[in-house]
Amino acid sequence: MALAQTVGPYTREFVERGYNNRAAVPDFQAWFDRWAAASREVEASLAPRLDVRYGRGPKETLDLYLPGGRVRGLLAFIHGGYWRSLDKSDHGFVAPPFIAQGIAVANLNYDLCPGVTIAQIVEEITRAIAFLEREGARLGTAGAPLVVAGHSAGGHLAAMVHAAAPEALGAPSHPVRGAVSLSGVHDLAPLLLSSYNADLRLDEASARAMSPVHCLPRSDAPLLLVVGADETSEFLRQTDLLWDAWPQARPAGAEGPMRVADRHHFSVMSDYGGADVALPLA
Repeated sequence: MALAQTVGPYTREFVERGYNNRAAVPDFQAWFDRWAAASREVEASLAPRLDVRYGRGPKETLDLYLPGGRVRGLLAFIHGGYWRSLDKSDHGFVAPPFIAQGIAVANLNYDLCPGVTIAQIVEEITRAIAFLEREGARLGTAGAPLVVAGHSAGGHLAAMVHAAAPEALGAPSHPVRGAVSLSGVHDLAPLLLSSYNADLRLDEASARAMSPVHCLPRSDAPLLLVVGADETSEFLRQTDLLWDAWPQARPAGAEGPMRVADRHHFSVMSDYGGADVALPLA
C-alpha cells in the first residue's frame, strides 16, 4: 500500500521542513556537545544520585540532584529527541540554577522508539512521577511541590502528565503544581508524514490518542508554554494550539505563550540552564 502523501492540509515536504529541527539548525550537533560538556561539569560539582531506577524498562531511570539545605520544590525534567534519541545524562546542565534556589531536580530517562511506542513512553513517565510521589521520603523530596517540565518531545510528555489521572500518578489528587512545555509537540497528526514516523510508528488513532490537544488537563495547576521566536512556523503553531485548547491551564495574567526572542529550537533549551524561564512553583 502506498504511503499517504498528505494529512489534512499538510504534505510530506511541508512536514519535513516544519519538524526537522536538525535541518533547520545545521549546527545542532554543537548544541548537543555543549549540553553534554556542561552536564559532565555539573555531575562533577553537584554529585547527583545517578540512575535511580523507577521502573523495569532498560532506561526507566532518573538522576536526582538535591540542594544542600531545605528542599522547597521538585522539578521533574524530561529531555527531548523526538521520543527516539538523546539521554538524561546530557541534560544535567539544567540543574544548577534550581539547586541554587533550593529546588531538587529529577532528570528523567525513558525507553526510546522504535523499541517502544509513544504510548508506552507516556506510561513510563507517568510511572516516574508516581515513583517520585511514593518515594519522596526516601529520596529526600517529601512534601516538595512538584513541577514537570520538558523540551520538545519532553514538552509533549510534560503536557501528557498534566492530562494524566491522579490515580495513575500515585496520588489521591493531581500532584503537579505547575508544568512547562518548552518547544513541545502537542498535536501529533502531522508526524504521520514525517520521516521520523518510521521509528514512531504512529497511525491516525495513536496520533490522536497521544496528542495533548485532544486530551483534557486533569491538574488545575498552571502550564507555561514557551517556544523560541526563531523556531519553525510549525513549532510556533504547536505552542499556540495547546494555548487555545487548554484555557483552564493558562498561568494567571498570561496573554499568550512565551516566545523567547532570538532563540531557535536548541538555543532556547540552553537558556533553560540559566533559569531565564520562570517555573510556576506553588
